[in-house]
Amino acid sequence: MKRIHLGDSLDVLATLPEGFARLVYIDPPFNTGQVQKRTRMKTQAHEEGERVGFGGKRYKVEHVESSTYEDSFDDFIGFLMERVRASVRCMTPDASIFVHLDSREVHYAKVALDGLFGRASFKNEIIWAYDYGGRPKNRWPAKHDTILWYARDPSKYVFDYDAMDRIPYMAPGLVGPEKAARGKTPTDVWWHTIVPTSGKEKTGYPTQKPLGIVERVVKVHSAPGDVVLDFFAGSGTSGEAAAKNDRGFVLVDRSEDAVRVMRTRLARFEPEVVGVVPAMAAVEPVGYVSENLE
Repeated sequence: MKRIHLGDSLDVLATLPEGFARLVYIDPPFNTGQVQKRTRMKTQAHEEGERVGFGGKRYKVEHVESSTYEDSFDDFIGFLMERVRASVRCMTPDASIFVHLDSREVHYAKVALDGLFGRASFKNEIIWAYDYGGRPKNRWPAKHDTILWYARDPSKYVFDYDAMDRIPYMAPGLVGPEKAARGKTPTDVWWHTIVPTSGKEKTGYPTQKPLGIVERVVKVHSAPGDVVLDFFAGSGTSGEAAAKNDRGFVLVDRSEDAVRVMRTRLARFEPEVVGVVPAMAAVEPVGYVSENLE
């Protein structure tokens, strides 16, 4: 099953079959109170271009329409939890759900998720730490997100220890050459860069999360042949993480921009696209610079 749905997640979830998803990963809006956007541009070599690149080569820049969305909610937790509740019927009995947030709402979300699944179902608070962007002088710079992991059944869930990627030891000389070569398994603090601005992974969609973060979740908490559900799918990172590792995916987003990006990004996996008019064209890959107004 490889499917992309255009529509409000609450409406779409009601139409999906029961018990098909062994893993749910969601990266909902963070309720920043602002507009999230990226400025995208096309560049073309031109001797009179305004942008100068490597070796003094000049480029002409054309700004193109950018993806944006309003990230402001009067009752964010109500909005989020209504959709999480609706997703439970879609989960297998041994499913896990990962909810990716930041410091604005994660504490309130955890209390609400404890109430829905029970405190015994809470397994981990994972910190994704990165080091990029501005550094204010009136507070400690906010450089991490939080991912909450809940098991639908706290006595039965997927955790494939052997599927973990290995990371380098910080002091390899202290552990010996054999361990240093093998690396160590991650803890609940994951150091990982954001999606590089000039990297092939970048789609230009606001708030895109790194493939490496989502792949780690997919590989450890599901098995080949399983289906991953993401009902705040955005740029489709969870779909790529799933399909690259022989999983299916069901992605839902109410934004036509998001669905265009996903169609382009995931085209090689030939997903079915539901709720899209035939004239909706795929996004042409372009360059861009970040203008996240968070």
